[in-house]
Amino acid sequence: MRISASLFLSLVFLAALPAGSVSAASGDRVATPLPPITIYHLEARRSERIVWLMEELGFPYELKFVRGNLGASLMQIRQVNPGNPVAPTVLYGDDILVESGAIIDVILNRHAPDRLQPDINSPDYPWHQIWMHYAEGSLASRMGIDYRVWQLQPPEQRSPLRDIQGTVQYAEDFLAEHPYFGGSEFSAADIMMHFPMNYTFLINVVDRTQFPNINEWMARVEARPAYKRMAEVSKPDGMPSPPEPLPDSARPPAR
Repeated sequence: MRISASLFLSLVFLAALPAGSVSAASGDRVATPLPPITIYHLEARRSERIVWLMEELGFPYELKFVRGNLGASLMQIRQVNPGNPVAPTVLYGDDILVESGAIIDVILNRHAPDRLQPDINSPDYPWHQIWMHYAEGSLASRMGIDYRVWQLQPPEQRSPLRDIQGTVQYAEDFLAEHPYFGGSEFSAADIMMHFPMNYTFLINVVDRTQFPNINEWMARVEARPAYKRMAEVSKPDGMPSPPEPLPDSARPPAR
């Protein structure tokens, strides 16, 4: 049997690929069995993202926290993850996972590859990825910095570069043209974005009435049955020890 040069080179290339690369390249992603999952949690903190994810997927999990006692819940985390006692800390089989975005990626890509994220070739996929990272890399970090600085010294004018108002406005403008942060459908990007957006409004670093698209999006995602189940089991009494909101006078004047 004669083999053309192009076919021969293709076979050589495929043979050189790491195991699993051929199926990934063809778009075939097979879900693998989920190991036992235990979520170590602080009420109304980032670990609620993993609870929400599991409720959306209908996957089993065990939730560990001490109701109404953040200190006691943190001690539980420290017992299993003394080197990095953060929430979420997730027991994933024999592994200890941290960082909510990374945990979401692991669970979706291994165990629910066709759910809560656009197809990799979809026009929505780049935006889904952007908002998955924007949640912490831009929104949460900017919110935390401005909150602390403005507590000490309220600004007399808007930053000429970037402040939390501009960071939230970017999300507001996106939602003017898309129903969700994942694009046309609800996705894990919405789970990631909800916590820092809600916290931004809670601490009053922006005037939430200026962001109607975000408020409408929040109402829709909080109406989801999985969100309601998450809230019921993971923060039954709301947020313990909520932060003190900034007074309106501590925000910079509008441009």
